Amino acid sequence: MHALFTQMPILFIGFSFALALLIGSFLNVVIYRLPIMMEREWRAQCEEIAATEATELPNGRFDLVAPRSCCPACGHQITAMQNIPVISFLVLGGKCSNCQAPISRRYPIIELLTAVLTGFVAWRFGFGWEAAAAILMTWTLIAISVIDIDHQIIPDSISLPLIWAGLFLSLFHETAGAEILFVDPRTAIIGALAGYLSLWSIYHLFRLITGKEGMGYGDFKLLAALGAWLGPWPMLPVIILLSAVVGATVGISLIVFKRHDRGVPIPFGPYLAAAGWIAMLYGPQIFKGYLDYMS
Repeated sequence: MHALFTQMPILFIGFSFALALLIGSFLNVVIYRLPIMMEREWRAQCEEIAATEATELPNGRFDLVAPRSCCPACGHQITAMQNIPVISFLVLGGKCSNCQAPISRRYPIIELLTAVLTGFVAWRFGFGWEAAAAILMTWTLIAISVIDIDHQIIPDSISLPLIWAGLFLSLFHETAGAEILFVDPRTAIIGALAGYLSLWSIYHLFRLITGKEGMGYGDFKLLAALGAWLGPWPMLPVIILLSAVVGATVGISLIVFKRHDRGVPIPFGPYLAAAGWIAMLYGPQIFKGYLDYMS
């Protein structure tokens, strides 16, 4: 298999694309269930103090494995044949097989997005440990982005393992021989510290000047994770610059076209995630192009 994927990269790209379709289906479960799991835990802790009863949250076991996926409208359990990524959505006509309630188009979109981005990463890095690490990072950033869009939170249960994974992979820097990922341990530690402290400093400076909170602590941890994976220089400046430019452009556009109220916060995590993904692929080239342009 190793020799086949190495000699025929198109097979590795196709395999990665097909696998990512299945992972994208699982990411839909994570994106929907993890915030509910967190809220259930928070409510349970609050009940111990306030003795209040949580009535609007699911009862019984509710995690990433159980219960089985079901239609949110009628509760009809989704069979394995109805849960094939993208294909099942098309066969069912985008509707529940039981009650005909429309199925959100976001499910196949996330599945396809996961597959396309994974295939691109496989093409960019080729078969090897570097591609495996970059694909894992891609899947994680997709889950973080959509959860932050939906709930304005970045779960510690995703961001903290991402930090530790970056630090762990740095131990294999010399044996991996990768030029973009697998920075050495010293660089990974400095990158994590620099990533966290840079946004932490901006957050407190903004709060001192305006009296408002400009971002959440989840953003600090996400940038710390990106720093642990990619190192502080030149990746972090590229990530911060890209995320700030894209975030400001999108935010201003939404306000101008009256699709977003000025007082409603805009999640910054998706812009950090997108900028980190781009920097992972082309960070040094972007930085070099910027320096050449400025000079």
